[in-house]
Amino acid sequence: MKINACNWLLTLAVVFAATLTSAYAASRIKDVASLQSGRDNQLIGYGLVVGLQGTGDSLRSSPFTDQSIRAMLQNLGISTQGGDSRTRNVAAVLVTATLPPFASPGSRLDVTVGSLGDATSLRGGTLVMTSLSGADGQIYAVAQGSVVVSGFNAQGEAAQLSQGVTTAGRVPNGAIIERELPSKFKDGFNLVLQLRNPDFSTAVGMAAAINRYAAAQFGGRIAEALDSQSVLVQKPKMADLARLMADVENLVIETDAPARVVINERTGTIVIGQDVRVAEVAVSYGTLTVQVSETPTIVQPEPFSRGETAYEPNTTIEAQADGGTVAILNGSSLRSLVAGLNSIGVKPDGIIAILQSIKSAGALQAELVLQ
Repeated sequence: MKINACNWLLTLAVVFAATLTSAYAASRIKDVASLQSGRDNQLIGYGLVVGLQGTGDSLRSSPFTDQSIRAMLQNLGISTQGGDSRTRNVAAVLVTATLPPFASPGSRLDVTVGSLGDATSLRGGTLVMTSLSGADGQIYAVAQGSVVVSGFNAQGEAAQLSQGVTTAGRVPNGAIIERELPSKFKDGFNLVLQLRNPDFSTAVGMAAAINRYAAAQFGGRIAEALDSQSVLVQKPKMADLARLMADVENLVIETDAPARVVINERTGTIVIGQDVRVAEVAVSYGTLTVQVSETPTIVQPEPFSRGETAYEPNTTIEAQADGGTVAILNGSSLRSLVAGLNSIGVKPDGIIAILQSIKSAGALQAELVLQ
């Protein structure tokens, strides 16, 4: 049985888009929005990974690694004056982490490390104590621990095999929070909910759902849609803010989103939303293949003659045109649109070109997102 890759891809897009539509038609507020005061914060730091098996930085090519080693040893009370280090078991790394909202001192975080120098692998290394700072320059966490690397690199005299990335890794639960964020949740007088996918219809629907809850619970309206992304929730006088947020985030609302066609030209992936519509158009698609072949001929002179060996070029050029079928596309529904694209019988890269041309012609009633 022969399977058409184009049909399979578009069928997968239909299933995927239909699944998304049914899953997000009725969703909890916590699944589609986040609390503005409860956002994440990025942390960054510079550190050293030690214990590598000869795969660390070469100190001549990475002088900052040598300076960091000397500074660390001096802080530990070890003098390094007059010495010339040639070690390759140390690598300078950049350490990053995400500080979650309302994190308290003593909690642990996962950290990510990445090589800054010419180290070839961080496998088997240990990150030494590294302070992690926020955008304000304050230290919020300290990281240390064994680096876990998913990739590997094997090399012999005549062959080399590598898989994944060996110059970056993670330290699970490697950072301890030392300072909490200055803001307090219960110090606020209202809540601002931000939609992850901004949409006026969803924002208004969220405010209406919260007001229905507030009318039954507090006898009045407390929510207002500020724009397509933000919904303001006023705190009632006798309400507890944490309990109010717990009740609000579990309310079920109807979500909506504009029609989109997402195209990834690198992988050939196409995702078509359920609400995509196409006006009636005629599409013809064909491919032109040009093949150039070089078959040079070597001409030898006659025996015992004074002739010289000659090089005679021989070039063959062949051109072949495939396709050219004209199809009528009328996408009153997602299923009819996919059926029309399948009838042309082109590969995913051809479908990408067709969708871009339909958008340029003004017949695609959807947002075209190129990745």
